[in-house]
Amino acid sequence: MSTNSNTPNNSEEVDLGQLFKHIGNVFDRFFKFIASIFKNIFLAFVWFIFLVKKRIIILALATISGLIIGALSKKTAIPKYESSVTVVQNYQTGENLYNSVGYYNDLLRQQDYETLGNVLNLDTDRTKSILAFDVKPVVSENNKLIAFNKYIKQLDSLAATKIEYEDFLKNNEDYTHKYQQIRIESSERNSFKSVFENIVESINLNPFFLNEQRKDLVELNQTKAALMLALEKSEALQETYKRVLEQGIDADKNSKPSEIGITFEGSSEVEKTKEYDLYQSDLELRSKLVEVERELLDKQYIIEMISNKQDSGFASTTKSFFGIELNSTLFLGILAFLIALGVLFAIEFLKFIEKFKMSV
Repeated sequence: MSTNSNTPNNSEEVDLGQLFKHIGNVFDRFFKFIASIFKNIFLAFVWFIFLVKKRIIILALATISGLIIGALSKKTAIPKYESSVTVVQNYQTGENLYNSVGYYNDLLRQQDYETLGNVLNLDTDRTKSILAFDVKPVVSENNKLIAFNKYIKQLDSLAATKIEYEDFLKNNEDYTHKYQQIRIESSERNSFKSVFENIVESINLNPFFLNEQRKDLVELNQTKAALMLALEKSEALQETYKRVLEQGIDADKNSKPSEIGITFEGSSEVEKTKEYDLYQSDLELRSKLVEVERELLDKQYIIEMISNKQDSGFASTTKSFFGIELNSTLFLGILAFLIALGVLFAIEFLKFIEKFKMSV
């Protein structure tokens, strides 16, 4: 009996031993895999160092050549001037603005200066000096967070929990931001103000936005009239209440009961005076009236300029390199270095392919 009862326990011990052995093998293979990755990365780094050391003369000559070409091109190249303006969108004009800038750049690429001049109301000689147009949003991280919170509040609680901030930024188009910066590059230091004004004017005269503006102004004026009428009635009610109080005071002085049948109910059951309730209502009406008047002022323009930098333009001597502004000489030096390094990589790769082919 005792022999039979011990047999299952021995089997369970064997099974557990094999299980732990398999788990140990899995972890062992996993750590070996991680170690091989780091080892290969280290070997690649060492190979790169030896390649640079072996070809340091070629890389140095390429970099120096790039710097020399950059220095010479700065003296001989056509000067480039640029200026920018910040605009505020009182309507959803961003997509139209970006499409317009893209259209202007297409005309420049096609060298259709006559059409561009007709669109921007400029003479042909002036349009020939323009090199490029650009537009980008003027927005800080704080503005992005505010826009995200505003968007989340518009959704129901279930949908809001599924929206991540990173996903919101990926799906949020640049043209949706209220403030935009328009930039123009030109080969001549001319007055850029008229060009910016013509770009803004072309959007302000858009029939669709003019119709939307007209409807908004009518609605806001009607709201303003309703608030002013309500404010007049509130002031009249306060005058009536004031007279009632004065008559009540006179009646108390003469020790005669008041026979006036007008009563005023407070807005809550706490101990507040009727004067305070009426005064609060008056303040709310005036506050709403101020908001409407401010919105009326904003809606006077569909899109408007709020700042203009260097109306005559300033000389641009920098180039963008992965989002970093670099001096044109330094930019060409780094570019020449990277091109030489890429060619050396390609040569080494071809050598490796030849060796691999021979070994097979």
